[in-house]
Amino acid sequence: MIEATVAGATLTVSAEGDLDLAERARFPELTARAAASDVDVVVVDLCSVEFVDSAGAAFLITLAETAKRSGARAVLRGADERVGFVLDLCGALDSYEVDAEHRCAPSTGPGPWRSPTA
Repeated sequence: MIEATVAGATLTVSAEGDLDLAERARFPELTARAAASDVDVVVVDLCSVEFVDSAGAAFLITLAETAKRSGARAVLRGADERVGFVLDLCGALDSYEVDAEHRCAPSTGPGPWRSPTA
């Protein structure tokens, strides 16, 4: 599931579960929102993402490039080690400022590779 919220000039795109081909119907709408002239920052929150495939990585690259072309900053936060590896492998991390200071809220239930205390 992908949701977008706007607070001031910041568009936050939050994903949960899998960011993959099954979510592709939302990609054009969210990319268009990132291109809006009143958006200065696009934050992608991946705290609740457990899996990203090549379609999800391509979406993240397109989202960041669209934001930058519109004059906005693209910030990525909350990717765990496995998701971060996939994004790095696909070149998606190169498109973002990575918010290394962000700490995700503790999850309510561990995913397949998250510890119960994460």
